[in-house]
Amino acid sequence: MALPPWAAFLTVVLITAFFLKAIVSSRRRTYNLPPGPKPWPIIGNLNLIGDLPHRSIHELSKRHGPLMHLRLGSLPVVVAASAEMAKSFLKTHDAVFSDRPSFAAGKHTAYNFSDILLPPYGAYWRQARRICAAELFSAKRLELFEDVRGDEVRAMLRGLREASSGGGVVRLRDYLRMATLGVISRVVLGRKYVEVEEDVGEGGSHAPVMAPAEFMAMLHEYFELNGVFNIGDFIPWLEWLDLQGYVRRMKRTAKMLDWFLERVLDEHNVRRRLEGDKFVVRDMVDLLLQLADDPNLEVKLSRDNVKAITQDLIVGAIDTSSNTMEWAVSELLNNPEFLTRATKELDNLIGGNRLVTEKDLPHLSYIEAIIKETMRKHPPAPMLAPHLSREDTSIDGYDIPAGTILLVNVWSIGRDPTSWDAPEKFQPERFVGSKIDMKGQCFELVPFGSGRRMCPGYSLGMKVMALGLANLLHSFSWSLPDGVSKKKLCMDEIYQLAMPRKIPLEAIVQPRLPSYLYTGA
Repeated sequence: MALPPWAAFLTVVLITAFFLKAIVSSRRRTYNLPPGPKPWPIIGNLNLIGDLPHRSIHELSKRHGPLMHLRLGSLPVVVAASAEMAKSFLKTHDAVFSDRPSFAAGKHTAYNFSDILLPPYGAYWRQARRICAAELFSAKRLELFEDVRGDEVRAMLRGLREASSGGGVVRLRDYLRMATLGVISRVVLGRKYVEVEEDVGEGGSHAPVMAPAEFMAMLHEYFELNGVFNIGDFIPWLEWLDLQGYVRRMKRTAKMLDWFLERVLDEHNVRRRLEGDKFVVRDMVDLLLQLADDPNLEVKLSRDNVKAITQDLIVGAIDTSSNTMEWAVSELLNNPEFLTRATKELDNLIGGNRLVTEKDLPHLSYIEAIIKETMRKHPPAPMLAPHLSREDTSIDGYDIPAGTILLVNVWSIGRDPTSWDAPEKFQPERFVGSKIDMKGQCFELVPFGSGRRMCPGYSLGMKVMALGLANLLHSFSWSLPDGVSKKKLCMDEIYQLAMPRKIPLEAIVQPRLPSYLYTGA
């Protein structure tokens, strides 16, 4: 019996679709992917990622190995969780993984990927990298601002001494953030735009643009939003729904930051016009605006480019440096024997009649060991910023297709028992006399990343952290408040772009040095 016309047509369509699928499948390459958990439909392995993604992924790596494949929504992801794997991705195959994924945070909070951290691989990013290396973070320019760093550290010590006069408890984070904000503001912006009281500078009185609490709340929101796992990034067809409300918050935060940066650039441009031929570069914004006028640049810097790079310079150092110092003091309070050793080194080398200067830092080997051990246990960015493969490649016998996201879990690498003895313990001694550094070539310790995408502000961050921590330990005796023992001191973290303590550290400080050193009298 003959088939009805509609059935015959449907049969032809199904047979055609079957053969087309077979042809496409035969041409599609079969990849030998790294091991990993089986993904669910649509969400992939997103169900396995908890509130602390670095810890969730660490547990998965313990089951599947230091090179692991995940499916987060529709996106393929590989995780490097050992020094050997980090070296393979960030050194051996650095060029292949030098791109960035196009996530919502880069679009909405970084002027559409116009900053230093998140742009795709290409001419603009290469130019921004050269500007950082040759201009913004050159040894000569960092040396020019040595006095600024010293001034802001002394201001922090003075504030802590005043707070200690009544024997009360200080919340260390507040002082650390204001100190690092002061350094970065003066180095990058030329003056403090965030102050409690009016700041009087050259040429007249300049009112602060924003109060500290308001500015810090804005930065906290920025860091949280740049560390979230946004469903729309991993399941693009759901992006328009903004299910978690993150994109709405990103746009609001970006608007606030843009208002602040517009004020900064307007003020700088006014001074440039008023000074005319007598204009001299005083800060990094001046330098960027001058470069924006250069017709010989490969890629012209727009106003948004200048704002995006300036934003990176501000936010990239404040929480990273202050969080690391807060973690370091927390660990030392939990391990008073190491605090005693650090104080002894400072007393022997510095004495009791002066503060620590940057010229002292190369001789303070134990302070350096404390910072390294702190960054091993509490890396500022626990999984670095994500990379993206530009072409197909092979790692350790496995295929990594083009378009795969790379996550380097430096938090996991810092706890790898094949690289570290007793990795869960805080032991600065492991770095005393060690040749392991944090410059991106010792892959057991890469808190700033490595290769082309390594953090360009590494040198400035290290100077701020080392000078700040050394003076905190030299200038004060530290203890926990009554009723708080090291067993009760919470050491939990929050997952953000920079990883802070969940509960800010509160401690009792007592001055150790003559009063005139704090007041500058």
